[in-house]
Parts: sequence; structure tokens; C-alpha cells
Amino acid sequence: MAIKITGKELKIEDVVKVARGKEKIEIPNETIERIQKCRKIVDKKLEERAVMYGVTTGIGELSEVVLPPEQVKEFQKYLIYSHAAGYGDPVAIEDVRAAILSRINCLCIGHSGIRPLIVNTLVEMLNREVTPVMCQRGSVGASGDLSPMAQMALVPMGEGEAFYQGNRLPGKEAMKQAGIPTIVFEARDGLATINGSNVVSGIGTIEIYDAERWLKTQEIAAAMTLEALNANMQAYDERIHYARGHQGAIECAENIRRLTEGSGLFNQPGKKIQDAYSLRSTPQSVGAAKDTFRFPRKIFTTELNGVGDNPLFFEDDGGTCLSCANFQGLPLALALEFLGTAVTTICVLSERRLNRLMNPHLSMGLPAFLTKGAGMFSGLMLSQYTAGSLVCENRVLANPAATGSIPAAADQEDFVSMGMTTAIKTRQIIENANAVVAIELMADAQAFDFKKPLRPGKGTQIAYDIVRKYVKHLEEDRPIFDDINNLARVVKSGEFLDEVEKAIGPLK
Repeated sequence: MAIKITGKELKIEDVVKVARGKEKIEIPNETIERIQKCRKIVDKKLEERAVMYGVTTGIGELSEVVLPPEQVKEFQKYLIYSHAAGYGDPVAIEDVRAAILSRINCLCIGHSGIRPLIVNTLVEMLNREVTPVMCQRGSVGASGDLSPMAQMALVPMGEGEAFYQGNRLPGKEAMKQAGIPTIVFEARDGLATINGSNVVSGIGTIEIYDAERWLKTQEIAAAMTLEALNANMQAYDERIHYARGHQGAIECAENIRRLTEGSGLFNQPGKKIQDAYSLRSTPQSVGAAKDTFRFPRKIFTTELNGVGDNPLFFEDDGGTCLSCANFQGLPLALALEFLGTAVTTICVLSERRLNRLMNPHLSMGLPAFLTKGAGMFSGLMLSQYTAGSLVCENRVLANPAATGSIPAAADQEDFVSMGMTTAIKTRQIIENANAVVAIELMADAQAFDFKKPLRPGKGTQIAYDIVRKYVKHLEEDRPIFDDINNLARVVKSGEFLDEVEKAIGPLK
């Protein structure tokens, strides 16, 4: 069944279903009527020759230039042309789809003054999988993501380029093959199509979804490490975490108790009275990330269902046009900065646990570098180097871009969010994080092999089986770069989380 797009109640999970799962969308008739009602305000004001930003005037520093009536319609085409000024590789197809969906939902709220024809064309492009080619670089995250969105807007016009059925085609050819008529933008249409932070919104929405699932996978790895190192689980007693009261810590401790339930690995002799911070404070640390993630989820859910546009049209007093700055990307940029910082910090925690698995002075009886032949063999020693390099890179990437405003448009747009830069680097942080947790999972499985016949908990046993499905035990040294890369892809796919949750129920 198609997902109904009404301008309201669009969820992060809905965006992922459409962007990644190719689910169809539809706009109810009452929503189309709302869009049309707003458009009538624009048409009325055009008849009155009212001055409206970006409709009857130029934009940015040129907003004081009032266009004669004969230029108003043609201006929208040149607006799209001039703003399609990006650089670099194409934005990923799923991110483009998320951006288009974000824009459609914004337009469905009914304050943008666009013609329903434009919205319906964007819907058809999503449903028939015509995906515009949009360069990654070029947006400063204010006045929206104008450059990539302008490349998106070229395709409905029958220009630009698009991906269709696995091929990169001229936009006109892609639309023709998909059976979608091209359009001509009229007054207001072009700017209404591009004037929002929808690329950051689309990319960030998928990043939030992925980061939340990654964090739960990281809890699975943490649980396995705790078992392998015979941790003192007093630190996970629910009374401790309710006493402090942070919801994330309460949830993390509960998840790890459930993952390790029934484990025989905690019955080993030599348990410490109190473990190192990387083992003992995982609930407080991962919990802090969980609580941090709630903020970007709230901000992006609001953005997905809000009007990011300029100008806006309201029905009061027979129709009002208000110039504004609802395109400003800083709410999204700051939220993604927090997300990236939290992921980076938990990667540090993962690498520190990995160190304890490798170091014979800290590993509670495990062989050095998890190999029986230390000296002749180096075991998983170098996997920690890789994890360390990724943590270092993430620390660099976690430096904020959102503080880096560079004025544009002759200082008319003199404060910008750099939200697109934040979105690009946050994506790389999450990609690196997938590999960091994959390396810990691989080491956990190797450690479990040395603990046999003791059996892990119900949830961690599932995770061990998944590792062994893709990576065999390291009996003698071999190249392990394929093991790391393959397991990182499995982490990214969500297989660890999905299979573990099938066995023990959803993690919080």
C-alpha cells in the first residue's frame, strides 16, 4: 500500500521506506486541494502586480530588482539554470529520493504557492524511480540546498541528467522512458521547488536511522566483550541506573542484560571487584549517545513536517505573502553535528574495549592478540591499528562545520549553516563506525572460541554465529582485510541487529 503524503506525520522510517525500499507514495485529493487553494493566492497577486520575492523580483542581492510581467514566467527557468552550479560526484540515489520526498511533503502543507502539477510530477518521478543527478558539493545550507535542488529541478523540465533503470541518461530521455510528461515552470514554481534544506533533510534522516541501528549493534558488540572479559555485571544492575535517572543508561543496561542472559562466560574465576571504565561505564556512555540521538530525531521529524521555504503564502486578509528565512539549515546542521560527535565518541569506547581483548595484561587470560601462536603469529593485532585509524579520522570529521559560515550573495546571505558539509562528513563518520564495531565483533568471536565449551548468552550467541557465517576462526595468520570489509558491510546491512532482535525481541 502506498504511503500517503499529506504534509503531516511523515516519519523518519517512512522516508527510509521510500528512499531505500522504493515504496510508492500518493497524495490524497484533499491535500491537492490545499495546494491549489494556496496557488490561487499567487495567481491573484500576479494579477494585482504585487511585488513578491523570487516571484516578481530577482533573488538574493537582486531581490530589489522588480521584473516586468513578461519576464516573470521566464525567470523561473533561468533561476534553475543559474543555481545548478554544483561540483563533484553524484549524491547517492537513496539520498536524492529522500530529498525529493522531503520537498514533496513540505509543498503539501500548502504555504508555498506552487502548482499541483509540479508536485504530482515529483511524485511520479519517485514512484517510477527517475532519480536526478545532483552533485554533492555546492550547498551552503541556507536559502536551502539551492545548487543540488536546482539540478533536481532540471529533470522535470526535461533537462539535466537522471538515473533510470540502472542507466545515467539525459533528463529528457529518462522522463520519456518512464512515461512522465515534462513541464514548464511558471511564476513561483521554480523557486518553490528548490528553496529548502531538503537535501540535508533527506541525507540526515537516513543518517539518523542508520546511526540508531548502529548504536544497538554496538551494544551487541559491547555485550560480547563483557562476556569475553568476564566482566563484573554489578555495574549493569538496574537499580544503579534508575538511581541516577538517565533514560539512555537505563535502556543500555537493560539491553545488555537481555543480550547476555543465560551466559556461562560470566561464571569464570578471577572476576574483578571493579572493572575499567570502558567496561563499567558502557551504560552511562552509550546511554548518553542514546539520549543525544533523541535530539536530531526530534529536529528532523519537525523539519520533515514543516514549511522550509521562502516566501510563504497565507490566507489571512484575502492572501498574504511573507518573506522569511525558513530555509535556514542550522537546526539540521547542529543536530547532525551532535549525532556525529556521539557516534565518534562511542567509537572511541569500542576501540578501548578492543584494546583490552588484545592486551594479555588486560584480557583476563585470553592469549595475546587472540592467537595461540603469538610471536610467530600476530593474530588480530593489526585490526586494532585499523580501528585506531578510523577513530582518529572520525575525531577530525567530528570537528563542526556548522560554525564555519562564509557569507554569500554579496553579503545578502551573510550567515549560512554549512549543513551539507555536516551531512557529508556525518555519513563518513557512520561508515567508519560500521568498520570499528565490525572489528570488535570479529575479535569477540575469536575470544569466544578460546572460551569453549562455555556458551554465551542467547543474544550474543546469535551475533557470534553471524560473525562465523562470514569470517572463519583465525587459526594461523592470514590477510584479514576482506574479513573486516565484509563484516563492516554486514553491520551496515543491519543483519546483526535484525537477527538478534528476532531471538530476544527489540532492543531499546
